Amino acid sequence: MTAILLFLLKIMRVLRDIPHELYKIQIFQYNEKYIVEIELDQYEQTFKIGELDVDSLDEVENMVTKQLLSNTLKRFVEMRKEWQEAFVNKNRKK
Repeated sequence: MTAILLFLLKIMRVLRDIPHELYKIQIFQYNEKYIVEIELDQYEQTFKIGELDVDSLDEVENMVTKQLLSNTLKRFVEMRKEWQEAFVNKNRKK
């Protein structure tokens, strides 16, 4: 690992894993922000909020609602579609 990556791993801390049947959801703390990272297969969405904008880590977790995750799934589907189009188009440009 490079020195920069090792440095970031020491500073960016995983605070919580949120169990979910479809997604990998983690809350990190970095640079005075909470970072909610939602992963599905090879795709990832990240949401950031300042530590001073919420009262607690539990409040951040409670922001991960069914509605947020439903909207996140729609964006994942769109991301996959766009990535597949980019893959097809890369072969056309040659």
